[in-house]
Amino acid sequence: MKFSDTFDIAIALAEAHPDVDPKFIRYTDLLDWVLALDGFSDNVEKCNEKVLEAIQMAWLDEIA
Repeated sequence: MKFSDTFDIAIALAEAHPDVDPKFIRYTDLLDWVLALDGFSDNVEKCNEKVLEAIQMAWLDEIA
């Protein structure tokens, strides 16, 4: 996975952290969790607040 795979990342995060409400996650924690996902292999320098917000919104959609 890459940072551009927001929906795949959201699904993986929802499965890995089922008790977490993504509305209240800090972006620093979100970044750490994304980097720790199995199959994730992208350069952290490609990540910014906009990317993390897109992942967060996709995660919210996934659990809705």
